[in-house]
Amino acid sequence: MSKFESSIKQIPYPQQSVYDKISNLENLEKVRDRIPADKVQEFSFDKDSVSVNVSPVGEIKLRIINREEPKCIKFETVQSPMPFNLWIQVLPVTETTSKMKVTVDADIPFMLKGMVSGPLKDGIEKIADALAMIPYE
Repeated sequence: MSKFESSIKQIPYPQQSVYDKISNLENLEKVRDRIPADKVQEFSFDKDSVSVNVSPVGEIKLRIINREEPKCIKFETVQSPMPFNLWIQVLPVTETTSKMKVTVDADIPFMLKGMVSGPLKDGIEKIADALAMIPYE
């Protein structure tokens, strides 16, 4: 398994507000317009799962497997060209601010690791950036 982590993102909202928003995937509806149409085609979700068709990777489906209120949401792949787990950690900084990090633990075959690592790291960073821009009120 190979682990990839985003940089730590500062969030100007309390930990509980951030956790409440991202632990229910139905809240993704509020950020649908921020998803780049050239990279992501089909995008659907319910409370516990999300499905995206990412060019050129294909369809990826994730579901929440664990919620540790108010600090962590863990996902696993249901469908993906490469199995992986993803988790979002949210920690308090002050009573009104928090910080977030996105981590992926992927089972990348050795022969593909060099080719996949860069785009995967970039994708994780973009996910973290998008999560940092959400209004959590």
